[in-house]
Amino acid sequence: MDPKFIRNFSIIAHIDHGKSTLADRLIQETKSITDREFKDRLLDNMDLEKERGITIKAQTVRLKYDAKDGNVYYLNLIDTPGHVDFSYEVSRSLASCDGALLVVDASQGVEAQTLANVYMAIENDLEILPVLNKIDLPHADVDKTKEEIEEIVGIDTTDAPLVSAKSGIGVSELLEKIIEVIPPPTGDKDKELQALIFDSWFDPYRGIVVLVRVFEGSIKVKDKIYFKHSDQAYEVIKLAVHEPFYTEVKELTAGEVGVLICGIKTIRDIKIGDTIIHEKKKTPSLPGYEEVKPMVFCGVFPVVSDDYVELTEALEKLALNDSSFTYEPENSTALGLGYRCGFLGLLHMNIIQERLEREFDLTLISTAPSVSYEVTLKSGERQKVDNPTDLPDMGLVESIAEPMVEISIHVPNDYVGSIITLCEKRRGMQQNINYITSERVQVVYLLPLSEMVFDFYDQLKSITKGYASMDYEFKDYLTSKLVKLDILLNSEPVDALSLICHESTSYQKGRELAGKLQKIIDRQQFDIAIQAAVGNKVIARETVKALRKNVLAKCYGGDISRKRKLLEKQKAGKKRMKMVGNVEIPQEAFLAVLKVDD
Repeated sequence: MDPKFIRNFSIIAHIDHGKSTLADRLIQETKSITDREFKDRLLDNMDLEKERGITIKAQTVRLKYDAKDGNVYYLNLIDTPGHVDFSYEVSRSLASCDGALLVVDASQGVEAQTLANVYMAIENDLEILPVLNKIDLPHADVDKTKEEIEEIVGIDTTDAPLVSAKSGIGVSELLEKIIEVIPPPTGDKDKELQALIFDSWFDPYRGIVVLVRVFEGSIKVKDKIYFKHSDQAYEVIKLAVHEPFYTEVKELTAGEVGVLICGIKTIRDIKIGDTIIHEKKKTPSLPGYEEVKPMVFCGVFPVVSDDYVELTEALEKLALNDSSFTYEPENSTALGLGYRCGFLGLLHMNIIQERLEREFDLTLISTAPSVSYEVTLKSGERQKVDNPTDLPDMGLVESIAEPMVEISIHVPNDYVGSIITLCEKRRGMQQNINYITSERVQVVYLLPLSEMVFDFYDQLKSITKGYASMDYEFKDYLTSKLVKLDILLNSEPVDALSLICHESTSYQKGRELAGKLQKIIDRQQFDIAIQAAVGNKVIARETVKALRKNVLAKCYGGDISRKRKLLEKQKAGKKRMKMVGNVEIPQEAFLAVLKVDD
């Protein structure tokens, strides 16, 4: 296929600005699918995506388009997520494209993630085509949105396509604009093969399925290919493209995007960002992707200890499909064997846990999320600690530094006061307030990541009635007065409930957490003492009272000594039971840590 008739582009936007709906319309407009086969959010193939109304995985589709100039063009479209937690998916997609459609909701204007995605596209040196969506809404303001894009983003919007992805207005004009603005891929099919792996997943029948963008050369069925990272050679069994359904092809040439199947069974042989070349050739590697750094950590443990092997396999298969999370083995005295997992954010953490339970039929317990701290010991040694259990004895610690993020909040100016109050309450440091337009403001704060990962986003949406949008990036580590808060059940510390918090909030958090646990933990045949402690100092205590059988029910009158004897006997039994009894900790207890600030 001649590269000049190929266009590789991605759709980027803030969450809920209509990316997936626009992708649906482009598929319909190019007649790639019949009306009978069509369904809404066609590229969102996970139940989770449909239920939550968000895109989690970037999806690719090849569209065949008969343009007005008489030529047939092949459009490789990638629909990307809009939430900040899935920005790694966006960055990977952009690295395999030549251009990007920047979709902006004409009724909401430029928002935080719009900017973040634009800067990512500019870094990848892509041609950006601004598209104004939802122009048919009663409160859409096209001129004002154009003005915002020009002022904030710095892109000319004179010829920006005006579309309504819901009703199909302007979609045919947009396709012509894509042909005109997005450049064709560079690359020569006669050169040595260079292909980039930008996604992969496990299929029980085909083995590992690899999604590639061919930059140079070509791949044919039965070719011998070589994966540079794992130093492994395979024979190509099948090649395919999504049009939008799986369609086999004989060859993929420079500029094309497609599916590669080699019957690979070893998960470790595939690395996203790896370069595929022809066997024995010394072709240089493509740049690949930056290693992603997890921001939020939590422990994941199987409820039934026998499921540990299944959990290991499930994590390996999921990491193949989503390389932005990390995992390493962990042993907890309270929960047994499990894994310490690292995620890009709280939504990312929730999605991964739900996928593990749904796709691999596992029942899991997860601990409260924490962040990675930098601990400096008195000996001068520095350690990274992402699990409160691993924090060294405070007598050996010189200082603890916590990760800080720069958070950018876009909000109508009516809510600026509420935003400042929320950020100050979370120990934020104001950096800047920019009045973008007469009605919209950008508030920039430096905020501890630990204060942001719990329920900051929910609180933000609540106090601004859903109008605020936010984006954040890691800045640096900053030394703070941090302490380790332990939870003890009957004087035994429960490592999975420990957390690191600021000294000024430790008493309040300890008291609230103990109160929450008292309501959650079921009553036993003995008293359960719940204590919150910082070091050796207990700062809060609650008691779950024992279930008591009425041993005096059979006494009809009689001497008091008989009643006392029965009560003493019951008391001795309770004491003995307390020494050998185990306290069952429900999953809600670990989630209670998240809701301490309610």
